[in-house]
Amino acid sequence: MNIGFDAKRAYLNNSGLGNYARTLIKSLNEYYPENSYTLFTTRLSDNDFQEQAAACSNIHVHEPQSFIDKKLRSRWRSYGITNVLKEQSVDVYHGLSNELPFNINEFKGKKIVTIHDLIFIRFPKLYPYLDRKIYNKKFRHACDVADTIIAISEETKRDIEKYYFVPENKIKVVYQGCDEAFYKDYSAEESASIAASYQLPADFLLYVGTIEERKNLLSIVKALKQVKDIPLVVVGKKKGYFEKVKDFLEKNLLTERVIFLENVNNNHLPVIYRRASVFIFPSLFEGFGIPIIEALVSKTPVITSKGGCFPEAGGPDSLYIDPLNENELAEKINLLLQSEPLRKEIAEKGLEYAKRFHPKVVTSQMMGIYKGSL
Repeated sequence: MNIGFDAKRAYLNNSGLGNYARTLIKSLNEYYPENSYTLFTTRLSDNDFQEQAAACSNIHVHEPQSFIDKKLRSRWRSYGITNVLKEQSVDVYHGLSNELPFNINEFKGKKIVTIHDLIFIRFPKLYPYLDRKIYNKKFRHACDVADTIIAISEETKRDIEKYYFVPENKIKVVYQGCDEAFYKDYSAEESASIAASYQLPADFLLYVGTIEERKNLLSIVKALKQVKDIPLVVVGKKKGYFEKVKDFLEKNLLTERVIFLENVNNNHLPVIYRRASVFIFPSLFEGFGIPIIEALVSKTPVITSKGGCFPEAGGPDSLYIDPLNENELAEKINLLLQSEPLRKEIAEKGLEYAKRFHPKVVTSQMMGIYKGSL
């Protein structure tokens, strides 16, 4: 089988949609190497994924070739890919990041799209008007023309049904897999070396995610005032919301208790998770919440938000809070910090729950959809 992917995010996004695309493509190639995988990207990038893809004889990469396509790369992604699909005899085309080419109906193979979330509809104030219009046009078109829509959570499935009136039987829920790097064994020496390179403290709380309003880092920072003197390590790209967090830290003399890390090597991230005492993810809304899974696989107890998709990701043994209630968050943090046996119990149960997100499980479900048996 020749399976095609919109792999732009795999090459050009370091987190979020990029991680989803990279993890899925790498896992499919590992567990189903008998297939051919045809990747479409508007441009290549100098990263580990590009090197790995280039080294595989069954992975074929296509980017714009003509002068016009190189000048209008977004247009090539929206219209030009379809011609290449036909030329390369692709059997299945999977849009990994919410969209399909506008002329994809000219392609006679199976058409699949993954919809990650409809946050721009749920929280319109977080997005510029023009962006919302573009997203809505692309997402709605993809849902209309796809043979199968993959939702990354039951929460996203419900939103697709609600906002786009898609029949339930057209949507399949396939959770996002956790990158294989999180299942790797790290020696004590290797772990210590990575920790030293980021100057990590011996004990710390951890947050991983973009520093933006929806992710709600400020609630953790506010809770620090009621938590014993343990530092918080923040891994993520800073956006405008960072200034609000910084201002609170400065006014409350908490600046030295928070360590901000950017551009962390993806192969180092599992070690940071494993060395953390508690992982905190008080996001207001997510399509799924892969950092929660990464923490569970790393045997780090999780505190996250009530409702939405969070119980799907965190399972029955993570701790849940009102994300805007810093008092409740501080109470849960202190509860975990004061009881090592409780942290170990939650970590062990979380790891067991996280088995459903192993790449082998996820790729098996995905192949069932590609072959039409699921």
